[in-house]
Amino acid sequence: MSAKGAVKVIGCGLIGTSIALRLKEEGFDVLLVDKNQEHEKLASDLLGGSAIGLKNGQFRVILIATPIEHIFQTASSEFASNPKAIFIEVGGLKSELHRQVESISALSKNLISVHPMAGREKSGPTAARSDLFESRAWIISRNSGTSDEALELGYEFGRLMGASIYELPPIDHDEIMASISHLPQILSSALAANLGGENAKFLNLSGQGLRDVTRLADSDPALWAGLLAGNSNSVNIKLDEVINRLINLRGAIADKNIGALESFFRAGRDGRKLIPGKHGAVARDYTYLPIVIEDKAGELARIINECAKISVNIEDLTIEHSPGQQSGLITLALSESDAVKLQKHLIAKGWLAHAPRK
Repeated sequence: MSAKGAVKVIGCGLIGTSIALRLKEEGFDVLLVDKNQEHEKLASDLLGGSAIGLKNGQFRVILIATPIEHIFQTASSEFASNPKAIFIEVGGLKSELHRQVESISALSKNLISVHPMAGREKSGPTAARSDLFESRAWIISRNSGTSDEALELGYEFGRLMGASIYELPPIDHDEIMASISHLPQILSSALAANLGGENAKFLNLSGQGLRDVTRLADSDPALWAGLLAGNSNSVNIKLDEVINRLINLRGAIADKNIGALESFFRAGRDGRKLIPGKHGAVARDYTYLPIVIEDKAGELARIINECAKISVNIEDLTIEHSPGQQSGLITLALSESDAVKLQKHLIAKGWLAHAPRK
């Protein structure tokens, strides 16, 4: 779509609102619609107002960001009043939807599926960000009848979002989601649920590892129930693999089989290395710089400012801090040269920056 135009966004959750924010920045008129009036009003306020004057007009693009169980019905209904529009749906599953869409040949031609891999454990418009999709995967899945125009629009929206674009057939999309998205959510939620039997006062002892692994457990239960039910075959295959791995681990622990236990953790470490780094590149071998800071407001911001002063790029960071502790530990992930450079700079400024480590 070469010229800026009007886009109707149906669904003002995290993804729909984030896309709308970016489109507004890019000069598009955006009409927001949601059955939840509170979500619609909040998302509209974030955009500085929705294009209400377009409410009964024709739209060049209709973006559907509803729960997956409502996508086909929404697309069919909107197609009746906007038969010339291009439809972009952003649901987390594709195979079943495409089987439904292909039953209406004209809609099939005008619809393109995308899946922005940029969800958060928070949901709703309050979590929306216009830069949510920067350098994140934007997966495009065409159906058997998708027109070149609809396909190109899916790519153009990905470029507008600043995303890294990939194209996958619907069935491949759903199978890989079971491994890289659905299974992590299941394991995070299972571990967090297990904490319900622990004495709450001892959870103060938790380190960053527990917080990292259970972060996804804050996700929307209704959203995930629908995704797992809709992708049951692929999810169950991957879930069986993990269950078998855990059963074998339980046996190795009972037998105190050190070799088998080491193999379990070695396989995990090797698998972790396969995950690409930032921007989809090969994962970088970071150097980690530990910095002890006082427990007071503004310390992290001061460190980030010092990094900016000497053009050091922070790739990632973790924070360790216990309740009542007067100091905390920030660990920055950097390139080796940046870690050495920053440590020298911070020490000269009086910071407690310790030796970089691999």
